[in-house]
Amino acid sequence: MASHAANLWVLLGLGLAGILLMTKRLKKTIKADFGAFIKKLELLPPPQPAPPKAPHPLTGLNFAVSDVFDIEGYVTGFCYPDWVRTHEASSCTSPVVLTLVEGGATCVGKTVVDELAYCIHGENKYYSTPTNPAEPACVPGGSSSGAAVAVAANSGTSL
Repeated sequence: MASHAANLWVLLGLGLAGILLMTKRLKKTIKADFGAFIKKLELLPPPQPAPPKAPHPLTGLNFAVSDVFDIEGYVTGFCYPDWVRTHEASSCTSPVVLTLVEGGATCVGKTVVDELAYCIHGENKYYSTPTNPAEPACVPGGSSSGAAVAVAANSGTSL
C-alpha cells in the first residue's frame, strides 16, 4: 500500500513538472520592437540640395532591410551566427539600399529572417522569432518575418 502511494506522488510530481516546463516554454517575452531587428543602425541620406532644387523625394521616410542585403561595414549574416563569424564585413552597400538612401530615406536597421532565409514559417532559433503584433501566439510567417513585424508594429519604418 505504501509503494502505491509513493508511485502516485511520483506521477503527480512528474505531471506538475511537465506543466511548469510547458508553461515556461510557451510563455514568451515580447520585446519593445517585437524582436523584428537583429541590428539597429542609422544610415542617413545625403544633405538636402540648396533651393531652388526640389528636396529628395523620400525625405523623412525610414526603412529597414532584411539581413540579406549588404550594408558597408556590417556583416550580412542571413541570421546565421556561423556565417557572421566566418565572413568579413561588407565593403559596399547594396544598390537597392543605396538608391533608397540617396533618395532621402533613412535605413534604421537590419531585420530578422529565417536561418539563411530558407524557410516559410518565420522562426529563427538563433535570434529568436519575431512576435506577431496582431496575434502574439502565432508566428509571423515567411522568410521576411522581421520586416513584416517591423512594418506591422510601426517600429520606425515607413517604407
